[in-house]
Amino acid sequence: MSLAERFRQHVKENRNGMVHDLMFAVAWVALVSILFDFVFTSAPTWAFYMFMAAGVPAYFGFFFSIELAKQQ
Repeated sequence: MSLAERFRQHVKENRNGMVHDLMFAVAWVALVSILFDFVFTSAPTWAFYMFMAAGVPAYFGFFFSIELAKQQ
């Protein structure tokens, strides 16, 4: 099986998950950008990057809580 075929197979199997991941990333970046454009206008740049980096644990926490809710 060629690399392109394996890639297509992987995308076909994980399409919904990848779409959810992309939607979460776009929403997180939009939320942080809006916060720092309108609310925290005088915040330092490092705070912006910290909020962006906080998206990684927020992602795992969000989807972990969804899995717990589905189990109950």
